[in-house]
Amino acid sequence: MLAATVTVSPNGQIEIPKDVFDSLHWRDGMELTLTATGSGVMLVPKMAGNKLSASALRGCLQHTGTPIPTERLCRPVEYGDDSLSSFPRV
Repeated sequence: MLAATVTVSPNGQIEIPKDVFDSLHWRDGMELTLTATGSGVMLVPKMAGNKLSASALRGCLQHTGTPIPTERLCRPVEYGDDSLSSFPRV
C-alpha cells in the first residue's frame, strides 16, 4: 500500500501523486466517488451501474508466500479435510 502526504489547495483540491495514481490503474478523466469516513475520506472509482469488470479487480487480492497451484485453487473444498482445520467455519 502506498501512502503520500498532499496539501489541500485554497479551493479544496488535492493532487494525487503519480505513483499512487498509476498503482491504482486510474485514468485521466475517471470519475471517483468520495465518501467521508470517521477517519478521513475514501476515493473509489465510480462504476456504471455499480458493475465491476474483471480488469478493475486486478491486484485487489494479494497472496504473499509461495504461489498456490491452479489445480489446488480449483479443486472442490472437502470440509472433512484436516488441512482446513485452521480456518474458521462460517
